[in-house]
Amino acid sequence: MSQTDLELLLRELGGWDWELCRRELPAVLPRLLSMYQESEDWTEHIRVLRILTEMFLPHISLGDLEQTFFSKVLPKTLQLYDKLMYELSSEAKGLTGQNTELRSTVRNLLQTIVQLLETLTSCVRYICTLQECVPLDSIRTLPSSVLYVIKSTFTHCKDSESVYCGHLHLISDLLQAVFKETYSLQKQLMELFDQISVGPASTEDDITDMVSVIHTVLEICSVISNMDHALHANTWKFIIKQSLKHHALLQCHLKHSDILSGLCKDTLLSFHSSLQLAEEMKMSDIQDGADLRLFQKTVKLCRFFANSLVYYTKEFLPFLSDLCSQLHQLFLQIYSKFPPSLYAPVISEVHQDEISRVFLVALDPLISQLLPFSPFMEQVLRDTSGLPAEQQLPQCLLLITIMDKLSSQPEEVQTLWNTGKRLSFLSALFQSFQQCSAELSLPVCLPEVIGTGQPAVPITLYHYVCVHLCSFIASTLPSQFPHLEYALLDAVLGSSMITSLLAMDSWCFLARYGTAELCAHHCVVIAHLIKSWPNECYQVSVLGVLLKRMLFLMAPDHQVEFAHKFLPEEVENLAVWQHVSLRALSPDLGKRVVRELCMAALAQCRRWLNSRRAWGELQPVNVAFSVLLVACNFSGDALEAELQASILGVLGQFWTFLQAKQVSDEPRLQQTLCLLLHLLEFFIQALDAQLISQVFSLLSSLLRLDPPDHIRLAMLDFLSSVGKVFIPQEVQRQVVPQLSCSFASLLADQTWLIHQRALEAFRHFAEETIHEDVVPQCLNSEEIKNKVVNFMAKVRQGEETTEARIERLKQERITCDAHFMKMARELESTGEPLAKRACHPPSEEQYKSAVGTMEGAVEAVKLLLQKGSPPAWVAVKLEALHTAITILRDSVRKQLLSCCTLAL
Repeated sequence: MSQTDLELLLRELGGWDWELCRRELPAVLPRLLSMYQESEDWTEHIRVLRILTEMFLPHISLGDLEQTFFSKVLPKTLQLYDKLMYELSSEAKGLTGQNTELRSTVRNLLQTIVQLLETLTSCVRYICTLQECVPLDSIRTLPSSVLYVIKSTFTHCKDSESVYCGHLHLISDLLQAVFKETYSLQKQLMELFDQISVGPASTEDDITDMVSVIHTVLEICSVISNMDHALHANTWKFIIKQSLKHHALLQCHLKHSDILSGLCKDTLLSFHSSLQLAEEMKMSDIQDGADLRLFQKTVKLCRFFANSLVYYTKEFLPFLSDLCSQLHQLFLQIYSKFPPSLYAPVISEVHQDEISRVFLVALDPLISQLLPFSPFMEQVLRDTSGLPAEQQLPQCLLLITIMDKLSSQPEEVQTLWNTGKRLSFLSALFQSFQQCSAELSLPVCLPEVIGTGQPAVPITLYHYVCVHLCSFIASTLPSQFPHLEYALLDAVLGSSMITSLLAMDSWCFLARYGTAELCAHHCVVIAHLIKSWPNECYQVSVLGVLLKRMLFLMAPDHQVEFAHKFLPEEVENLAVWQHVSLRALSPDLGKRVVRELCMAALAQCRRWLNSRRAWGELQPVNVAFSVLLVACNFSGDALEAELQASILGVLGQFWTFLQAKQVSDEPRLQQTLCLLLHLLEFFIQALDAQLISQVFSLLSSLLRLDPPDHIRLAMLDFLSSVGKVFIPQEVQRQVVPQLSCSFASLLADQTWLIHQRALEAFRHFAEETIHEDVVPQCLNSEEIKNKVVNFMAKVRQGEETTEARIERLKQERITCDAHFMKMARELESTGEPLAKRACHPPSEEQYKSAVGTMEGAVEAVKLLLQKGSPPAWVAVKLEALHTAITILRDSVRKQLLSCCTLAL
């Protein structure tokens, strides 16, 4: 058809009415389609396309739409669109304000794209007006073609800054029109899909097309994520709605990993945006206006994503087995950037409350519906020691949230979590709690409602965990009780003192909350553990502390039974009684037990004194001394005079053969000395001149040998009580210089704990002693004198700011983690290899932890450089580290290259 004939036809068609178009459709449509396929002029193309869609499309039956119209028109439309976009991108590179001709060309191209988008929108809008369910096979080509245009156009808008080379202002009005028309086209297409029917009788092609639509819209989401909140939310709403609507047909075909990853990613992006806005408002002290409205819209977008995650995971949970790590990481990353995390930005309480109330509350149901899901349980309860430092507290808080929900779950769900493959739930909680050293030291605080009807108040992390753990214990089912007992005992015996204390506090709550019989049973079990432990170690000490506390909670009749089961007069039971406080017993029972314990302990001491006195046999003697200490703590001055004399006589015999060098070399003898010093405190005013002389002579000699800290602390406890003593005249010349030198040495100690205790002991001594001339002799330097004076006057030293304290604790955590990793490596290297032992390569988590430690150290150096000039050696050290890192990088590259070569 010639150009003249074409123009005549188009003019003629311009005068046709609705009825004429319907009648002439069979004759005219093939001619128009032929013209459309042959046309190369963009303006003519758009003109023909408009006539086709506006005048003839409405007269084609729904069943014939695909075959007669879409399959023939849309492929050519996409060719036109691609040519337009290619031409536009090519011409845009040379766009300048001076080149008016090029500017006009670019604007004409954009105007043509707007017209094309408008035409496609009217086409989709017409299908929506059919007011009936639209079979997908009737419009099969339409969705994919329209989505292609939408995605490409949004991508062009997103990249406009680089495409138009800084001259965006010259065409911004038309580019905005392009964006607006694309937005309308997408909105119209989404409305159309509400009418599309994909039922049980649908073909494989229908399912494939529907899945393709959802996946393409998902790709569009990644393009528009930072362009428009409403558009972004509506696009995701379409994905979720269509996925749920056709759940039964599509569930095995959807790329669940891509959809869930996209949801998690966009949730985090929106959350970080809300935090950034809140931080900026905090810094600029803005509480209202455009920034606040944007913040509120962003938080609502976070809520939308949270709700979408909840809906999606609820419907497709069986298909998410391999994606639980993403959900786990989502929780950890959110809570790592939200107060009370040490790594969270500083935001106002108002904004913090808004995020919590609008977003985090909406995210909470996701945890509830994941609880019965075994893969999620395995992911959460895996060993988390390799988590980055900023995710340790979030892991702990996540476990506490789960713990609060478990009590309302069916028994099988509780069993699932309490019998995890790697760790039980409570074991994981205790392990996670142990990792929060910096947060416990600060300490961070969390809101908690302490009393019914009372407002939430901030409490420390330790208190918060303890409250929730005790609440969980109170709701534990009988069938889960063995798991509870095992986890508590394992935590008590663990290497972390703060975790052991948490387990003991929880156990004591259990003793009070449970029956008296349960408390008595646990006390007996703990006592048997102490009694049967093969040697003295820290586990026995912590069990002793637990038994000491539990005995106070026992019923009086059960205490009598306890004393009957572990008879105080029997030597083998002294190992148990050394750990208890007799104040827990009734006065009558306490007196009887004291006498029996003293008699058994004294007999044990005399037995050793009358033997060959081997240092290797001192352990029973140390137990006996510990028991005597328990008795003296209970009775004090009320101890029978006969027993006091016997104890003092035995103590005197031990001091006659103690020598400083032997004590310095023999750990058991060190323990004996510490116990002797503690016992002497009770009899301090009854010591004769000879014994006083022996004690100070030994202490003075021992200090010159640099004894360990526990001996220094025992010395200070003893020295603090010396103020009550009048030093006999005959030994003053010897004892007073030794006393003053001992205090001077300990006050000058560089260990902060020893130094602090020395200040306390010296103050106590100075306030009580009648030998006032000794006091100034202990202060043998101006520095020590100033420290003592300031301590006495309660003068505060330079106080650390909260920010500085947080940074110090972060660095301490990095140092400790590195130290523990080094210890673990040394332990592995010294151990004997097992036969046929499998060699396990380091995990990805270990690499993440090690690299995270390096990154943390770099950040620490940056902070120090901001605060002041570094020493000269820092540059040299950094150069050496740079060389070491270069060597590591080359080694990594070589290994990766080797792996790739092997793979080929």
